[in-house]
Amino acid sequence: MNGVLAGGWEPPALAALLALVVAVVGGVATRTDAWYHRLRVPGWKPPDWAFGPVWTVIFILTTASAIIAWNADSDPAARTRLVAVFAVNGVLNIAWSVIFFRLRRPDWAFAEVLMLWFSILAVVFTLGRVSVAAALLNLPYLAWVSVAACLNRTIVRLNPRFGGA
Repeated sequence: MNGVLAGGWEPPALAALLALVVAVVGGVATRTDAWYHRLRVPGWKPPDWAFGPVWTVIFILTTASAIIAWNADSDPAARTRLVAVFAVNGVLNIAWSVIFFRLRRPDWAFAEVLMLWFSILAVVFTLGRVSVAAALLNLPYLAWVSVAACLNRTIVRLNPRFGGA
């Protein structure tokens, strides 16, 4: 079966599994406990219930983009770049949740979300070299993390003290 699954079922299955791992680990790191609910947040913050569905769509689009890009270029160097940008992005995605929710350091998380944003940009440019469609599928991710970065920065401004339990 050629076409969408030109490399067999292994690349799509692996991409889906790795996206699921990033989503689950990030989700486990996210605790909306009493500390979180005491934070002062801006009125424009999306409701907590919206984050799960939005992230689900983002992970589906990102997985699809990885599969499209993988199948668009069989060159080992291109595939190595693809794996590298997604690996860095996955680590940064998880790290933000750990820093913000587990370490309770929105100030450090803001610096980290900037790195996450640039890693998404790297994903977009890397995928754009082999498939414009794959690159475009990551624009909602870039937009959502842009909003998250603004929200994170606003939370830092509204809550000047961090690090305590």
